[in-house]
Amino acid sequence: MKMKNVLIIGATGSVGSTTRDYLLANSDDQLTLFARHANRIKATAGREKIVQGDVTNVSQLATAMAGQDVVFAALSGNLKMMAESIVQAMHQSQIKRLIFITSMGIYNEIPAFLGADGNVNRNPMLRGYRAAADVIEASDLAYTIVRPGWFDNGSDDYEVTQKGEPFGGHNVSRRAIADLVMHAADDNDYVKASVGINRPE
Repeated sequence: MKMKNVLIIGATGSVGSTTRDYLLANSDDQLTLFARHANRIKATAGREKIVQGDVTNVSQLATAMAGQDVVFAALSGNLKMMAESIVQAMHQSQIKRLIFITSMGIYNEIPAFLGADGNVNRNPMLRGYRAAADVIEASDLAYTIVRPGWFDNGSDDYEVTQKGEPFGGHNVSRRAIADLVMHAADDNDYVKASVGINRPE
């Protein structure tokens, strides 16, 4: 693995903070933590810097992206607007590599035995996740869209499915998501791909 400069947007959320800890423990990556409430974060000396900002503010994002190799976003809220801001800022900064967390079900890929009510055609809450994915897939970025199952703190075993394949299981650990993100960031796995991640049933 090659050391990368990784910007984590949403560093105080459960997936963002778990991924931060995982990268610190398992890689040599240098981290920039972008958060609305930066005072909640204590940086690890020599490995991290903290940037306070709003993900919908393109100029703040672009400033934080200077010198980065990878942008990782784990967000909640108006994801379509956030995705648009991130894509715009990445163009301004001439950064290409984006890893973005969405959700299982955005392509109606959950099979009936796992509960098809979790698909976007039956669950309107997923429309924002799908809209964000559409924005990213329409861009010229080297993106990886990650579609996790429900996160928990159980076993870290995981399997990956590609867009167009049925989802394989209902749950996944946050550390498993972090491991996938690390390989996507450091090894350039899953470029121009939308991947589901779940614990094998």
